[in-house]
Amino acid sequence: MAEENLNDLAAFLVVAEERSFTRAAKRVGVSQSALSQTVRGLEARLGLRLLTRTTRSVVPTEAGERLLASVGPRIEEIRRDLMLLSELRDKPSGIIRLAATENAAETVLWPAISTLVDEYPDIKVEVVIDYGLTDIVQERFDAGVRPGETIAKDMIAVRISPPMRMCVAGAPEYFAKRKPPRTPQELTDHNCVNLRITSHGGLYPWEFEKKGRKLNVRVDGQLVFNSSRLILNAALAGRGLAYLTEVQMQPYLADGRLLRVLDDWCEPFSGYHLYYPSRRQPTPAFALLVDALRYPRGTRE
Repeated sequence: MAEENLNDLAAFLVVAEERSFTRAAKRVGVSQSALSQTVRGLEARLGLRLLTRTTRSVVPTEAGERLLASVGPRIEEIRRDLMLLSELRDKPSGIIRLAATENAAETVLWPAISTLVDEYPDIKVEVVIDYGLTDIVQERFDAGVRPGETIAKDMIAVRISPPMRMCVAGAPEYFAKRKPPRTPQELTDHNCVNLRITSHGGLYPWEFEKKGRKLNVRVDGQLVFNSSRLILNAALAGRGLAYLTEVQMQPYLADGRLLRVLDDWCEPFSGYHLYYPSRRQPTPAFALLVDALRYPRGTRE
């Protein structure tokens, strides 16, 4: 049977089950005359009478009974499958894969993910710590997290944090032996703790800006890590200067365990954004995560 006849077939099955156009019309939410016309159209295309109509009853003919017996169970199976799909909409499920820096994962992603998986136990989330410019499409991630300025134009970007600043800091015992740098260029004379971008193999350059002037400085030092937490620990231990986000440093700046330098060279940037391909059709689970992360909460871009 042609695909365009499926709706008409479903209408016939309801009438055959109810043995009444009045009850069937009420069940499917259409007028009795419209339902009768639909069934007559199906009969005309098949060249068979499917229902015997009297003033008191509607009874399937032999052809109608055969059609009801053979096709009815299949239609019911389709109805059940559609109901299950509807339940998936009401109970979002599936795996969401995200790529993010350690700081973004801990401070922004984790609070939202923790709430989401608690509320929706059928949703699974995988977060891969990544400091490089990973191709999220090629690596089969659903989304990534980066500062807004670094996201390609063909991606959808959703702000998930307020504006942020970077920070250069070291422990008091470190500065007891070395004079604090006054300009980014003076960092070349300091022991700096580097970040290795494992996906690209290189060291992350320290980026500075002051009154429109931008500088990227390649620093050197005894220690290299691919973890911001280890970089922070090294700085706290007096092993060198760290270059991390202000939010990571703030508790230790506040209690004096770290001292900040080059503050005037660390201007605000746009903060973290979740990004994903514009051609992506978001699943219900992914849409829930985006809404949970969006900053400020409850806004739309």
